[in-house]
Amino acid sequence: MNHTLSTIPFAVKFLIVMAATIGMSLIFTPLMTFISKKIGAVDKPNKRRINTKVMPSAGGLAIFLSFGISVVFLLPMIVHPQPLEITHLGPGKPPEIFVGSFLQYAWPFLLASAIVVVTGLIDDIKEISPRLKMLGLTIAASLIWLLTHARFDNLKIPFGGPFLVFPAWLSFIFTVFWILAITNAVNLIDGLDGLASGVSIISLMTMAVVAYFFLPSLNVFLPILIFTLVAAILGFFPYNYHPAIIYLGDTGALFLGFMISVFSLLGLKNATAVAVLTPLLILGVPITDTAIAMVRRRLNNQKISSADKMHLHHRLMALGFTHRGAVLVIYGISAIFAFISLILQVSSRIGGILMLVACLIGLEIFVELVGILGKDRQPLLDTLRFIGNSDYREKKLRGEEFIDEEEQDSEGRVETEEPRYSRKDKNS
Repeated sequence: MNHTLSTIPFAVKFLIVMAATIGMSLIFTPLMTFISKKIGAVDKPNKRRINTKVMPSAGGLAIFLSFGISVVFLLPMIVHPQPLEITHLGPGKPPEIFVGSFLQYAWPFLLASAIVVVTGLIDDIKEISPRLKMLGLTIAASLIWLLTHARFDNLKIPFGGPFLVFPAWLSFIFTVFWILAITNAVNLIDGLDGLASGVSIISLMTMAVVAYFFLPSLNVFLPILIFTLVAAILGFFPYNYHPAIIYLGDTGALFLGFMISVFSLLGLKNATAVAVLTPLLILGVPITDTAIAMVRRRLNNQKISSADKMHLHHRLMALGFTHRGAVLVIYGISAIFAFISLILQVSSRIGGILMLVACLIGLEIFVELVGILGKDRQPLLDTLRFIGNSDYREKKLRGEEFIDEEEQDSEGRVETEEPRYSRKDKNS
């Protein structure tokens, strides 16, 4: 048997394992629709939910089981030991290379993610408090720092800035904060059928490409691990895409967010500007949506943790997009972010700076047009209007309110020719 396996090219064996992972996920997911209802892991309709009927919500367990079985039983059969770590002993001394098996590399990630999955599953069944949920995530993040090299050890300030090396205690804080932030960001975008799972596939595929082609590492364990997780999600995806028959739930959304955050940390081991910016770009959609939600809530004098229906997917549907249309738009935005992160790997410093500036300007315009910041909060568009519209500029300089006649007509409030401007009552 071993002799037969050795004659098959690795690429073929890996494709077989990926197919098996997808197959397991395809089988486990419908089983989870039944099990979720039996154990009470369901999502009931309310004013914050999109669904109009009770939905099973522990679908992430099917992804985790498929991923875990492949990592523990299938991949070790085909993946040979690789260098896990290269330690530089000092000037004039050759580096010391530590070689290990795939299971040695993967088991800490599996252990920590199992804690996340259990935390999410309990929350799907009983809806535990945010503090208890955060405790489970913090324990898992701490294990990652203790047992792996996925750490925020250093930081190169982009585009010519200094290289910073953090002491162990600060590295621990930054690592845990990064994992918690990304995990919760992915969890927050899980508001429409197939949204979080689809965005996760795009982000993970991009990370795998970056890890294989651009990271200065001798081992291929990281891209193998990422592609295996993608295969597990692909088997779940048909059941989760609109109209979904099962949700990721906190079980799945937290698990995917956790794994994405950990894999992105491994990319930060390369202390360059590109390495720092790449995971931020790849995770552009969840990071942007979460950051803007925090700003919006502060502007509205709300708690940062309070829930609202002003996230990107909510605003797209409020603008008239269908459920599936809103999801496809966000997929497209994620793909654009992913493409920019790949282009950044091969661009010059000046080209990279210009591309990031253009990306930020385009993102801000999109955010203001969609209205994620809230009503009448369009600082960049107002600035551009001030520059390009003389009527608007004159009225603003005199402290008067500008009323767009075409916009009024479209809302049916102006039927005849009326003055375009009105004095703003400063005491109102």
